[in-house]
Amino acid sequence: MLSIPLPKSAIGIAAGIGGIIFLGYCIYFDQKRHNDPNFKRKLREKRKQQRLAKVAGTKIPDLRDQEAVQKFFLSEVQLGETLLSEGDVDGAVEHLGSAIAVCGHPQQLLQILQQTLPPQVFHLLLQRLPMIGQTFHARHQASFGVPIGSVGQAPTSNSSGGPIPVIGGLGGPSPSFLAVEDDLE
Repeated sequence: MLSIPLPKSAIGIAAGIGGIIFLGYCIYFDQKRHNDPNFKRKLREKRKQQRLAKVAGTKIPDLRDQEAVQKFFLSEVQLGETLLSEGDVDGAVEHLGSAIAVCGHPQQLLQILQQTLPPQVFHLLLQRLPMIGQTFHARHQASFGVPIGSVGQAPTSNSSGGPIPVIGGLGGPSPSFLAVEDDLE
């Protein structure tokens, strides 16, 4: 077999032309996709499905199981911090709000978050907290068939002697998220 030596400049030019053709192909089909009348609708549906999958993926604990509540609380705080460091402010606010919803002392947790979160993220959390709390309560009732306020009395400390981070409905009246916001300002 006879090999014909190609100059390096010819290989470079061929690679450049191939790259330009590929880039043109990408631009053409991107424009075609964006000009599709159903593109925005499909994109919104896809994002909505992703949000629903993210929310549905968070398993709500039975608030009568103190150990499960503690694990849930810690995992929600960690996930909120992780999402915040990745730049997903909305996801972080949702998970931090869920952690506040199961916290036995939401005012103290909010004071800590006020000191550690950027001000705009903290204010977004305060704005969404009533909605997050209502959603959490509704999901808990749908999952376990028991309204949070009717669970009855539960222990107020765990085996290590520390307080159990549980929503107020187990040991007393349910916290008012609007009152918490007023206390902080």
